[in-house]
Amino acid sequence: MRPQGVVTRGTTNPNRLRRVDNWLVETCGDRLRAAADPLVVDLGYGASPVTAVELRARLAAGVRADVRVVGLEIDPVRVAAAQPSADPPGLTFARGGFELAGLRPALVRAFNVLRQYDEGEVADAWRTVTDRLAPGGVLVEGTCDELGRLGGWLLVDADGPRTLTLAARLGSLGSPAELAERLPKALIHRNVPGERIHDLIRALDDAWRAAAAYAPFGPRQRWLHTVEAVRAAGWPVLPGPRRWRHGELTIPWPAVRPG
Repeated sequence: MRPQGVVTRGTTNPNRLRRVDNWLVETCGDRLRAAADPLVVDLGYGASPVTAVELRARLAAGVRADVRVVGLEIDPVRVAAAQPSADPPGLTFARGGFELAGLRPALVRAFNVLRQYDEGEVADAWRTVTDRLAPGGVLVEGTCDELGRLGGWLLVDADGPRTLTLAARLGSLGSPAELAERLPKALIHRNVPGERIHDLIRALDDAWRAAAAYAPFGPRQRWLHTVEAVRAAGWPVLPGPRRWRHGELTIPWPAVRPG
């Protein structure tokens, strides 16, 4: 089966995807626990296999010990370079793209993959992946900065996107407006007046400034008051303070869907 897609830049760093991994453990853990085959694909892991190694370790510790992670890359050189890090059956590496190399995983993580594609290609890429998932499977697709301090991702199933999550390392966050640079490809060009994602980023930024009085109590308290204010203004923020405390905000896709 010929891999579908193009080779990415491949840059990565240890702990770059820690935020989304922790979110996966919390949000998708029950889905993996219930799966007949707890197979996870790390799609487009890059020039180093480190984030795939970390994903397997976090899921094995936080969800179920028998989880299997397969790292897929189009570039055969990257696949060969990753083999010393393989630990079968829990962690393996193979050549593949959006067609998932014929696998039927319960979960696919694809980070910093679609960033280099045109916006018009995104929906087809989602569909190619979700058509190959196990029943009830999901794709988590998004973008983050090089050190994993800022990120945004979508939970996508067979019916399309379900939620958008924005996440930041609060200790280094100057303003929620910085999150706009790391929106998923489907939204990054929509941060313009008249689009709902622009309204959300602006609402977060306004609430962050209004919560400046809480800054002496630490960035976490300022963020918590920011999210509470945004929710009070009518945004359907999910799920509650437990995840907000990690610098996250999750919102249903219809609230930010491009116009």
